[in-house]
Amino acid sequence: MSDDRRRWGESSIGKEKDGRWHGYVSMGTKSGGRRDRRHVAGRTRADVAAKVRELEKQRDAGITATSGTLTVAAWLDHWLDNIAARRVRPRVLEGYRATVRLHITPTIGHHRLARLQPEHVEELHAAMFAKGLSPATVLRAHRVLARALRVAEQRGRVARNVATLVDAPAAGRPATGGALTVEEIRKVLTAALDRRNGARWAIALGVGLRQSEVLALRWTDLDLDTGTLSVNRTVQRVAGVGLTYDEPKSDRSRRRIALPAPLVDALRAHRAAQHTERLKAGTSWEDHGLVFAQPNGRPIDKRADWREWRTLLTEAGVRTVRLHDARHSAATTLLALGVDVRIVADMLGHSQTRVTSDTYQHVLPAMAHDAADRIGTALWGN
Repeated sequence: MSDDRRRWGESSIGKEKDGRWHGYVSMGTKSGGRRDRRHVAGRTRADVAAKVRELEKQRDAGITATSGTLTVAAWLDHWLDNIAARRVRPRVLEGYRATVRLHITPTIGHHRLARLQPEHVEELHAAMFAKGLSPATVLRAHRVLARALRVAEQRGRVARNVATLVDAPAAGRPATGGALTVEEIRKVLTAALDRRNGARWAIALGVGLRQSEVLALRWTDLDLDTGTLSVNRTVQRVAGVGLTYDEPKSDRSRRRIALPAPLVDALRAHRAAQHTERLKAGTSWEDHGLVFAQPNGRPIDKRADWREWRTLLTEAGVRTVRLHDARHSAATTLLALGVDVRIVADMLGHSQTRVTSDTYQHVLPAMAHDAADRIGTALWGN
């Protein structure tokens, strides 16, 4: 056979007995210290030379790992277990795992990581849309894949992050159509007066706290003398772990809120009722310092909380809406009453005022007309 073999460690090209041209490229050493030498073949020397140059380019760029055989599914598993697990919260990681397991791996997990193309990402989008999944769900999968590929690129597993070469789906503006009217809110608050933990719904509808924030509240987070509430943590259920408490998802989510006087009165009454429950429970009471708890002091599960919301709406004679719509109801009411959008954004814990404006666009035109009427009255009289 004729070849162009050089010193040990350098690439070589030669024509072998099968009549085809073969190339060998030294990529370094494998994890066990063995020599990592890659093989390519082709019908012509030019074909093999091009393949050799590509391998050498990858090697020189630091892409020498087992990316030749590493699949997308295998890399995602490694990324989830060893990288994402150290960087994100348990609840977020659980969502990542579900997205990978249900959507990414079944569609493109079999592809070799180093050979992943933009068209494969588009294939993922198309497959998810074909299942009738929402743009927001497809966008979530796109972002998870892009994050995993960004690390792969940084570590030399791939030459580029192909997810960045594909337009991500637009999730659209969040839907807020389930927001309750002021009349409906009053009906719910009236029905909640006679229910255990009724003040929980007054907080949701009055100041718009998220479910995970309300159920994590401790009495130390409240100052009923000054009428303020501080959001310092959230609670989530993590598979295999149970209920876990964590920091708010952003600095803006950690906030202090002024409470309406009737809500302060409701919380005082609730504190007295909980004290009675505590005395009745005796030694079975578990003191977690929670504002809203089970009759034995233990935390309330989010699913039980959701069922209580549905029951409350039925008793109040109000249409069924999502629990998260209680938060939307509070925001819509505040904006409709003319509260500045920046104040509403602070109360809700939005990262930017633009998030509030984009989410509640349907309320802002009425506010603009009200402002115009006030200017007219101030400058031109009635």
